[in-house]
Amino acid sequence: MRLRSLAPASLSRRVLLSAMLSAASLLALSGGAAHAEAKSIKVGIMSGEDEDVWRVVATEAAKHDLQIETVVFNDYTQPNEALQNGEVDANAFQHQPYLDNQIKTHGYKIEKVGYTGVWPIGLYSRKADSVADLKEGSVVGVPNDPSNEGRALKLLEREGLIKLKDGTGILATLADVEENPRNLEIKELDSGVVGRSIEDLDAAVVNTDWALKSGLDAEKDRIAQEAVEGNPYSNFIAVRTESKDEPWVQNLVASYQNPTVKAEFDKVYKGTGLSAY
Repeated sequence: MRLRSLAPASLSRRVLLSAMLSAASLLALSGGAAHAEAKSIKVGIMSGEDEDVWRVVATEAAKHDLQIETVVFNDYTQPNEALQNGEVDANAFQHQPYLDNQIKTHGYKIEKVGYTGVWPIGLYSRKADSVADLKEGSVVGVPNDPSNEGRALKLLEREGLIKLKDGTGILATLADVEENPRNLEIKELDSGVVGRSIEDLDAAVVNTDWALKSGLDAEKDRIAQEAVEGNPYSNFIAVRTESKDEPWVQNLVASYQNPTVKAEFDKVYKGTGLSAY
């Protein structure tokens, strides 16, 4: 009687064990549930050198089961609008003062999630070899978007070319210029145009990425540069506020912040940009 009562139980255990082994084999053949499908996202970036960097980021992302499709823009105003509207899942092109102004103007629900690089803004000229060589009445171009115009004016003040009103913040405008001892004509131009207009100007304050696109040479044409230490203009990856705690966000940041991507970044930007993490 005891043997007959044990036989069915023993059989049941063998059947169960066999089923478990079969399931494990199927899971192994399929690659496991954790690797069944990579998360796919779209990331908005600016055209140019950053496209090379993000190709390497995409390769690194695959190690985190993250598939990245980059969406390339040519205008600074577009990536945040695309992010807010859900056309992209993240973007990487801006610093905090720029985003703050965009949020103030448009009410975007967008947040920083991880730093990328910093590109110190510079004063370029093909007519003057130094700041001291800029003559009375020289025409100086500056970017016309609020955050970068303030940044440009701060650089001109740092070089002793103008003086801003006391208490002027990082969003300075021409209305904040209190002293202009050389009577400079400060000309507001689109960020993408100011560098390309260098031949028509005596000098121009140009974002580094646009300087490269405009064919400006930092060694030959740059006569001044903002400080790197304590620079508030470090660029970063941004996502919609509603997405910031999703697991793929941490994986995206890790896909950028690593030695492999840094090596490509250094190769592409040749010292004009510096890693900010």
